[in-house]
Parts: sequence; C-alpha cells; structure tokens
Amino acid sequence: MTAPVLRIEHLEQSFRTKRGTLRAVDDVTLHIERGETLGLVGESGCGKSTLARTAMRLLDPKAGTIALGGEDITSISQRGLREHRPRMQMVFQDPFGSLNPRRRVGAALAEAKRAGLGRGAESKATVESSLERVGLAPEIAGRYPHELSGGQRQRVGVARALATSPDLLIADEPVSALDVSVQAQLVNLLVDLQRDLGLAQLFVAHDLAVVRQVADRIAVMYLGRIVETAPTPVLFGRARHPYTRALLAAVPVADPTKRGRARERLGGEPPSPVSPPTGCTFHPRCPRASDLCKTSSPALWRYADGASVACHHPVGVTAADIAAGARDDASIRAAGPEAPQPDPAAAAADPQPAA
Repeated sequence: MTAPVLRIEHLEQSFRTKRGTLRAVDDVTLHIERGETLGLVGESGCGKSTLARTAMRLLDPKAGTIALGGEDITSISQRGLREHRPRMQMVFQDPFGSLNPRRRVGAALAEAKRAGLGRGAESKATVESSLERVGLAPEIAGRYPHELSGGQRQRVGVARALATSPDLLIADEPVSALDVSVQAQLVNLLVDLQRDLGLAQLFVAHDLAVVRQVADRIAVMYLGRIVETAPTPVLFGRARHPYTRALLAAVPVADPTKRGRARERLGGEPPSPVSPPTGCTFHPRCPRASDLCKTSSPALWRYADGASVACHHPVGVTAADIAAGARDDASIRAAGPEAPQPDPAAAAADPQPAA
C-alpha cells in the first residue's frame, strides 16, 4: 500500500501567553489519502487553522510527526523544506491579504510557476492556462488584486496554489469571506479540481453544509482535539458524539419542522484552552455528561462503519456496535492506556438531526 499523502501523528501545538500555555492542537492524529478530501470542522477558536498551518510547517510543531508522502518533514529546516514546498500548497481565508497588492496577477502566478517548475515556466501561455483552469479570463493577468472581486481573488489564490502541481492542497476557510452565491461556485470548482487532478485536500471550515459538498471524510475538532471522524454519509446519517450532533442541529434547514425530534443544544461558551476542563473537555457543555466524563478522557473508538468517536456515552450505539469496533491506537496518549470503553447503557437512540 502506498503511504498517505499527509499523515500527522500525535501532533501538538501550543503558545505561551500571560495566562499560561495555550494548547491549540492537542494530540491530533489523522491522515489523507491521494484523491481524498478530509473536511475539518468545529467552532471558531477550536484550533482548526492552527492545525492546518502546523501541518504545512508554517508553524513548527511542539510534538508529534508530520509525514508528506511517507517522508517525515517534522524536523526539516526551512532551507530543506524548499524541496517539499511545491508538493503542499495552501489557500488562505482572506483572498486579498494573501496576494501582494503591488503585483499584477500574472506576475504572482509566474512567480509561483518558477518556484515549482523552474525557469521558463512563467510563460504568458502558461499563466493564462492557469487562469482558465480556475474559470478566469486571460485578461485578469494584467490586473491588480484590488481590481478584482472577492471571488476572483480567491480563484487567483487557488490558481497560484495549483501552479506547482501539488500533491496536497490545504484550504483554510476558503469561502467564509465570500457571498453565498460565490461560495457555491468556488466549492464546485474545488470539487472539480480535486476530481480532475487527483489532489489530496484538507478543507477547513465551520459550515457543515459546505463541507458536506466537498469532503469524503469529516473530522470534528473541539478544544484542540479530534472528537469524531467518519465518512461524510455516516457522519450526517449517524453522528454519535453529542458535540457533532449539536453542530448538525445548528445547520439551517428550509423547513425546521422536518429536523426531527433530536434537539442537541450546547450550553455556555467553549472553555479556555489555557485551562481546559479535566477528563473529557466537552463535559461542561454536554447534556449526557456523567461523573466519569469529569475525570477520564475518552479514547477514540473505531466502529464498523468507519467512524471513530471519543465519547464515554456516544449516541445510538449498542453493546454489539462496541464489540464489533476497536480502540483507535491514535488515542492512547490522550486518553491513557486504562481509559474505559464506551458505555452502551447510556447511549440513547435519538434520531439524527436533519442537516
């Protein structure tokens, strides 16, 4: 079997503040295969963008490993990373801030082509071809970023990221700053490019409705940790973590009366990552929390349908579901070797919130 395009294991990222150490990414393990899009979702401030930037080595990790195509790049120097940069590219949230306002679009794309493909790659025809691939007219090459709309600027950002023919594309909230109609166009573009080019993508967003259109699998992040991963149809059809279900229940629907009986609701604000709660960090806001949740961090439990859930009281599971699954080795460090298995007796079989 070939190695995943991206594999991160036990990744940690933290920052020193006046109040203490802020753990933005806490023991995260995930992988993305070639041709696969992994959606990363969660509330603002949960660590999604920090995880993406650390995976790109824009931030040096405090612990853990990052492998690109099977090659460990965790400790490579910035000079050594130059060899790997063309293979992993990023589309940023702010399409204006990510472009040089003093450079024409064509010059920015030509520079990216030279970086990835060497001298001579910046020909006019090559630049125009890059623009056409993302649905922009060739004359856009002569314009400055301020002369473009937000959607056009983001398309330029995508074209620049693709200029080096990367294996991995990380899109950090690429549509959140755009109008709804423009969002749909850009999402469709990313889906088409992923299919045509066979890219591996990490798509970071807080909008589950958008992620549903793009992702093959979804990872849900809370306070720096992954609490649930699943193939997209499984997550939307049978989410097991109370936090995931609350996110799904918050997605706007055309007819709220058809959402179903399930009404997962979150209480209060997310705790501070500087002083997270003991045990399961979600327990202060969880409607199913027990005394066990206050003292013991749950391990990720892999189920037969491809989902992995870190919850002592997952929703709608049975003893047979648990027996058919297994503990995910990636959770050993966070939960500890003696973490108990999920409790089927406390797993109410509520209907799935429609989304």
